[in-house]
Amino acid sequence: MSAQRHNLLIEGLDFAYGDTAILQGIDLAVGEGEFLALLGPSGSGKSTLLRLIAGLEQPARGRIAAGDKPLSGPGPDRAVVFQHYALFPWMTVGDNVAEAIAKAHPMLSRRDQRTRAREHLARVGLGEVAEQYPFELSGGMQQRAAIARALALESPFLLMDEPFGALDPVNRARLQDLLVAVWQRSTPRRTVVFVTHDVDEALLLADRVAVMGANPGRVIREYAVPFDRPRRRASLFKDAAFHRLREDIAEALDADTLAHLDAA
Repeated sequence: MSAQRHNLLIEGLDFAYGDTAILQGIDLAVGEGEFLALLGPSGSGKSTLLRLIAGLEQPARGRIAAGDKPLSGPGPDRAVVFQHYALFPWMTVGDNVAEAIAKAHPMLSRRDQRTRAREHLARVGLGEVAEQYPFELSGGMQQRAAIARALALESPFLLMDEPFGALDPVNRARLQDLLVAVWQRSTPRRTVVFVTHDVDEALLLADRVAVMGANPGRVIREYAVPFDRPRRRASLFKDAAFHRLREDIAEALDADTLAHLDAA
């Protein structure tokens, strides 16, 4: 992949808890504005890899760099959205987003920060709830607020750890569509690394899928997702090419699982 501004480069990355290897030999390059899905079963280390990219953990070996800059800890260039919302419960939804804007634009007045917060909330359909507290919102609304807060940081990287995993199917579909719409409209377009264990979700959202196997976690295959955007579920899920790619990914995961069972 040609060098681009804000590229994410992972080379020879290993990670362990004590004597237990969690990740081994991870090599990945993510282009500017690309949407990459990390797909794999529980135990494949995909969430750990995301935490390493976020700087919340440190590798035992290897390097992670954004462009030519090694990453050694958390930074405002990487916004993170977790599965369980992670909003500050003592702040209103508007203040949660304004707090992110204050980090991105500390010289703005508090009034302007709150105005921008409302604008970000409006983009995710929450323009009327800025004065409410997180506990007053549904799970889907809380996750929309968390996405608004992450986008308000204006970070070039958006890291998402199964952000829709706790939602019902209807809200999950709505937020998947919302995420793609906001991502496509952003200028410049953010680079997204999205953790999921759902093959359909990965193929619906991503430009490329890195499939991870377990024990220890490794990237076993990478797939370019060839479907044009915008992607409509009704047509995508009827597409023979979609089903072939889905089956290929499932076979790769099954083969890796069987290989580890045979070696045990």
